[in-house]
Amino acid sequence: MQFSSPLRHNARRMLLLGAGELGKEVAIEAQRLGLEVIAVDRYEGAPAMQVAHRAHVIDMRDADTVLEVIRREQPDWILPEIEAISIEALFAAEAKGFTVIPNAEAVNKTMNRKHIRQFAAETLGLKTGAYRFVRSEAELAQAAAELGWPCVVKPVMSSSGHGQSVIHSADEVGKAWQFAQADARGDASELIVEAFIDFDYEITLLTARNGRETVFCAPIGHIQQDGDYIFSWQPHPMEDSVLAQAQQIARTITDGLGGRGIFGVELFVKGDEVYFSEVSPRPHDTGMVTLITQNKSEFALHVQAVLGLPLDFTFMTPGASAAYKASGHSSAPVLDIPENLFSADGLVRVFGKPVSHCGRRMAVVLAQAETAEAALEKARARVAPISDH
Repeated sequence: MQFSSPLRHNARRMLLLGAGELGKEVAIEAQRLGLEVIAVDRYEGAPAMQVAHRAHVIDMRDADTVLEVIRREQPDWILPEIEAISIEALFAAEAKGFTVIPNAEAVNKTMNRKHIRQFAAETLGLKTGAYRFVRSEAELAQAAAELGWPCVVKPVMSSSGHGQSVIHSADEVGKAWQFAQADARGDASELIVEAFIDFDYEITLLTARNGRETVFCAPIGHIQQDGDYIFSWQPHPMEDSVLAQAQQIARTITDGLGGRGIFGVELFVKGDEVYFSEVSPRPHDTGMVTLITQNKSEFALHVQAVLGLPLDFTFMTPGASAAYKASGHSSAPVLDIPENLFSADGLVRVFGKPVSHCGRRMAVVLAQAETAEAALEKARARVAPISDH
């Protein structure tokens, strides 16, 4: 493969639609291979904008505005990095010959829980928990009663736990409906109600495709709070037969979606049964742990997969990540990070977000150890001393 230099007439351009902390790491890896990076988001100073060659601040839900940026920049690859994007613009760009990663239809399916759940369960026949779709508080109450208590309520369009809740009785239906309407990212006119799976653990199985091969990273265990990740570790111990089942599910869903890049496949495991939960067609927040566990992180693998390059990598050491979340609002956030966190067996990555608010992820602490369990204890202890003001 031929490589060029950025900012020249023959530069290869990668356009990121979404410029958060995951996009920042993608931009860095793309620049290591000589790509010209353009970062786009709805607010100025987003993390990936700080390391990109150029940046645009636009309303990414407006199809005409997104298409104008694409027309102006003429990217070789368009990487949607968040869900809140005009899908009409992506289909239109693809029709004009631009390459959307992994492809516009895959983005369309995965940005909407209704689309991806029906595709996984009804088209591909993957095992999932029971579910219903509802459009009113009354329908929510009926669906919850049919599925049984507790159950999980989510907007069909949201991310990082926004608008998601677990309800335990009919008394909580109204509150769950209102929360989903108020906190959703995107359309909240329809909700998914899921039967609660009393799983033993949940994992993310990072699955990379370059058009010729599919490779799997070691399974990543994680702990969520209010639907958002706070800790992850790699590898999560699994029986060989259960891991093989998980890999087959991940292969089936990613083959069905098609295209190149890395996919974060989320799975529930109960005993020797594996249930499909969700999939993201991009690097996954729980996969930030690969910054310390693998010689090629999920971000490096994503870029190599997009370019169609080989996906060989080495797992180096068990490790864990702990997300640091802000405790309040600031228009000029400062993180007080103790110097001893910059140790031989750890890393700290500050995202550089220009504004903080309560619960917003501002940094990640990474640790390595002889076992994933020991690494998790290190990461958990190290994130505690960080404060913000």
